[in-house]
Amino acid sequence: MNKQDVLDAFRFRHACKEFDPERRVSDEDFAYILETGRLSPSSFGFEPWKFVVLQNAELREKLLPVAWGGQKSIPTASHLVLLLSRTKDSFLPESEYIAHIMNDVRKVPAEALVGIRARYRTFLEEDFELLDNERAMFEWASRQTYIALGNMMTAAAMIGIDSCPIEGFRKANVEALLRDAGMLTGNEFGLSCMVAFGYRVREPREKTRRCVEEVVQWVF
Repeated sequence: MNKQDVLDAFRFRHACKEFDPERRVSDEDFAYILETGRLSPSSFGFEPWKFVVLQNAELREKLLPVAWGGQKSIPTASHLVLLLSRTKDSFLPESEYIAHIMNDVRKVPAEALVGIRARYRTFLEEDFELLDNERAMFEWASRQTYIALGNMMTAAAMIGIDSCPIEGFRKANVEALLRDAGMLTGNEFGLSCMVAFGYRVREPREKTRRCVEEVVQWVF
């Protein structure tokens, strides 16, 4: 793998609006895609996400009336991932989830826990002023799921697999559907975005982007 290979993957990737329903991503390749999401960075290393792989055709069909941005990609995708983000109550410094991350996952020494929690609370209260706004807390967690989203789409492109990120949906309606199906329980998570994976049925138009001079500013 060299730099040109990586750039070629970025040029290959596009928002694939319709997939070839006869072609399936292999279990091995999809496990690789999910692993790049799992290994993605997050603020404070708190991993505020959950990836729900929705393969049930009936449930996908039920999504269509409330997911206008996935009318062709949802039913034809080899794999459809719903990215869930943590809500405020499950993401506070004293929450069970944060304790689990620090104690069981990261195995933070007991003497360091108080300082990390205090630093996290200061960040939420003062640095980003998130703590008094439930929606802002959710959106901050959602921004982190987009890091995992981008990594998964790039990883897929690097092995010739197409993807389509989907934000075109009615959030409350989709979440209600997920609750009815038992896929969303309690108040720990909300829906951040979706992403479909598969293989294109046609070649896309040439990728267009602003020139680098418009995008990048150097300060010396």
